[in-house]
Amino acid sequence: MSISENIARVKKRIAVAARRAGRSADEIALMGVTKTHSPDRIREAYDAGLRMFGENRVQEFAAKAGALTDLSGAGWHMIGHLQTNKAAKAAELFSAIDSVDSVKLAEKLNLAARNLNKTLPVLIEINVGGEAAKTGLPPDSREIEELLLAAPRLEALGFRGLMTVPPFKDDPEDARQFFRRLRELRDSIARRKLHGIQTDVLSMGMSHDFEVAIEEGATCVRVGTAIFGERITT
Repeated sequence: MSISENIARVKKRIAVAARRAGRSADEIALMGVTKTHSPDRIREAYDAGLRMFGENRVQEFAAKAGALTDLSGAGWHMIGHLQTNKAAKAAELFSAIDSVDSVKLAEKLNLAARNLNKTLPVLIEINVGGEAAKTGLPPDSREIEELLLAAPRLEALGFRGLMTVPPFKDDPEDARQFFRRLRELRDSIARRKLHGIQTDVLSMGMSHDFEVAIEEGATCVRVGTAIFGERITT
């Protein structure tokens, strides 16, 4: 199937999952994950109506960005692990950083955004499964509290919510506990009404499990394979 047909099919699946959960499909943003995919394929998705895109690596997106500057209204999100020494370039290239996992990184992004005279939306990445091979903060870590309390002084950042990549499970139902854990963490933060912290974004769910994520409250699903096919390896 073509990229446009795949997008239409994914949107139908989003609508069905939202209806099953008693939600509106309008509450759920679709992000196309474009890691390893060419500007031409990204442009095809844009022409099919997609406006939010996620990239995993600063260097890879930097090589593509020049060919995509005419895509008016497109939002470019950094969703992969971001090293502090690449924070300045990421702040320049991306519309949002969805993988903040330390106060140090947040401070670097804040300085870079301030120098660019922009407000940079960010999400805090949570490692809900406690996997050693994955980045993100453990749900009960002191570092989350440090980030939340630092937000008011990081005036060039807009803290919008949480993101996670749960452990991969063959059965999407097995991922439900992790999505639920992120929603519960988001809800507990929201109840505190902390200054400088918004909690309207819950980014979770990918090609194989986004319907379960929607049932558990996702407001953004990150879909790569179901739109673009398998990643291109070199």
